[in-house]
Amino acid sequence: MLSSQLFRVICVVITRDMYMEKSIEMLRLEIKKASSQEEAIKILSVYIESHPESEEAFTMRGMKYWGAGKRSLAINDYLSAIRINPESRARLALQASQEILDYRNKDLYNP
Repeated sequence: MLSSQLFRVICVVITRDMYMEKSIEMLRLEIKKASSQEEAIKILSVYIESHPESEEAFTMRGMKYWGAGKRSLAINDYLSAIRINPESRARLALQASQEILDYRNKDLYNP
C-alpha cells in the first residue's frame, strides 16, 4: 500500500504533467494566431521564461528561429531541449539542421 506522502507526490507529478500538456496545446494555438515569426518567437520566449523546463517550447522556438533565418539561435534552442530531455524531438531537428548546414553543391565549385 502506498504511503499518503508518496501518493500526494504522485498526484502532484501527474497533475503537473497534465497541466504542462494542456499548457503546450494552448501555446501552440497562440503561436498559430501570431502574425509573424517574430511575434511567435516573443510568445515562446515569454513562455520559456516561466517554464524553463519545457523542452517542447525550446524545440518550437528553435523551429521558429530557423524559419526566421536565425540559425545559431535555433541550434542553441535545440541543444537546450536536448539537455532537458535527451529523447526530445529536438534531436531530429538538430540533425536535420546540421545536414542542411553541411550540404555542399559540388556543381557550384566546378563551373
